[in-house]
Amino acid sequence: MENQYYKSTSISLIVGALLIIVTMALHPSGGSIEHIIKISKTIKIAHSLAIFSLPIILFGFYGLTIRLLDKWRLSILAFIIISFGLVAAMFAAIFNGLTLPYFLNQYSERLEENIEVLKPITNYSFAINIPLDYIFIVACCLTIMIYSIIILLENKLPKWIGYLGVFIVLFSIIGALTGFIFTSLTGFRIFTFSIAAWILSSGVLLYKSSQ
Repeated sequence: MENQYYKSTSISLIVGALLIIVTMALHPSGGSIEHIIKISKTIKIAHSLAIFSLPIILFGFYGLTIRLLDKWRLSILAFIIISFGLVAAMFAAIFNGLTLPYFLNQYSERLEENIEVLKPITNYSFAINIPLDYIFIVACCLTIMIYSIIILLENKLPKWIGYLGVFIVLFSIIGALTGFIFTSLTGFRIFTFSIAAWILSSGVLLYKSSQ
């Protein structure tokens, strides 16, 4: 029964990671209000896919948490942290990926006469998105660091995935200290693809451990 549980949660991690990769590949670059309205359908599809992937990923993390359960129960702390991070990601996707395009589309036929009103609203939406992105980024880093330390100390999964996790977190810290902007599309893609690679690898290893 336990092996079947690890299989289902590992498959969730793998599927969730692949959905993240597809989402970021589809994710269009931002721009003017006119550009956002023009590509609103692509924006809504990409962010809907992102929201759809979040509970799948969370279920996978729950399986990984149980697999890495140690005497200090630190993996449960990691699970709680990533839960907060995924909730922040959900709100970011709702605000910027669904609500904003829907709102702006209502003014697509009379854009010029309302542009001065729409600009501050659009900027406010972007301003909300930035702290939500940082909550997600910090939560991912803390979670992966805790999981990686447990892996390196407890040997419950191959150590290379623990070292990979530590490397990703250190890379993120160095990026933050050197002024790298993780909330830009390029920065967020680099970070998200790194996280997706770790999640995908963890899912594969969790599946193998259930054999």
